[in-house]
Amino acid sequence: MADDDVTTEQLAAIAAENEEVDTVVYKAPAKKTLQELQDLDKDDESLRKYKAALLGSGQTEADPCVPNVQVTKMCLVCESAPNPLVLDLTGDLEAFNKQAFILKEGVEYKIKIGFKVNREIVSGLKYVQQTYRKGVRIDKSEYMVGSYGPRPAEYEFLTAMEEAPTGMLARGNYSIKSKFTDDDKHDHLSWEWNLNIKKDWKD
Repeated sequence: MADDDVTTEQLAAIAAENEEVDTVVYKAPAKKTLQELQDLDKDDESLRKYKAALLGSGQTEADPCVPNVQVTKMCLVCESAPNPLVLDLTGDLEAFNKQAFILKEGVEYKIKIGFKVNREIVSGLKYVQQTYRKGVRIDKSEYMVGSYGPRPAEYEFLTAMEEAPTGMLARGNYSIKSKFTDDDKHDHLSWEWNLNIKKDWKD
């Protein structure tokens, strides 16, 4: 059986197995500006120091023309990979349609997202990923990233460990739609990329 020689019925069965039963229930906190948060409990010295460490000085020099949240890169973190698997999300996102990450079946990996918060606190960031095979959606994953304040340095979010599928039916091409969003349903970045599960790294 050749790679990607999988039937629609088999894809439907895979999708049914991956159907999520638990959904993340998250209640967003009330919206407050950075200044409002810093003014809260300002007479409590220990709390003031804690917030200063968490939120920084509150003085950001971010360009007002850039988005508040910038997603900069995505990596597949896999110890056994012969080369780094990195997507630069600051360039031409259409180029990802012409290439694919090669992933050896059965390896363990994590997804790492790099992002910046430039001006205001952002609440309830989420990374949503939908996986398709031959046009059929076989999986949807949603990861709660959290709430972050502005700072010059990048943040990094790492998913839990995943395991690439194995077996003849698992090998082949997958199309993945990724989205970085938040509680207010702001779509900070959406991108599509390809994954090719192979028997070996250089198969």
